Amino acid sequence: MNLYIRYFDKETLVYSVDEAIDFLCSIPEVGMNPQIEADVREYAESDVLYPKRYKVRPRVYFIIIKTEAATMLDFKQKKALRPAGQQQERRDSVQPAVGRLTEERQGWYEGMLDFKRVVMVPSTGKHEYRDTHFVARCKALSGIDCYNRIVEHLRERVDSRSQFPSAKGKNFRFKYLGMWK
Repeated sequence: MNLYIRYFDKETLVYSVDEAIDFLCSIPEVGMNPQIEADVREYAESDVLYPKRYKVRPRVYFIIIKTEAATMLDFKQKKALRPAGQQQERRDSVQPAVGRLTEERQGWYEGMLDFKRVVMVPSTGKHEYRDTHFVARCKALSGIDCYNRIVEHLRERVDSRSQFPSAKGKNFRFKYLGMWK
């Protein structure tokens, strides 16, 4: 696997971790240190395929992308995309969770929701977002019905500027507890 590295207008496609580290050392602003070097090596050796960005200073990053591209031109023209099989496997692993969400199964559900709640800070009188974990048990027809009931309940009780996640995202989980009597 090759590595594409970009820092503003400086970019390269390298074929080994050592070449990547040499490239990053050639950019004084990056401030290469043993910690960044170890992290780059760990990223290159891992099975993780998504791009990785490293903070140089506030709002300034360099990125590293794993690619199968043999040349910079191939990378720019997106000729080295992952095989369709890998993308299909990932889709298949996501589908069951989404399918489970809409599967109708009447009974008791336990829903766990992580959302951004707007609260007032007493010392300043200003409002801020706080990560809030909420767990509720309710009667529902499906996972999505459980989500809708929880969000409806919270909307009546928290500031209207609070932000709720998608039912399909990682911030909502549910468990089927059993049939109601």
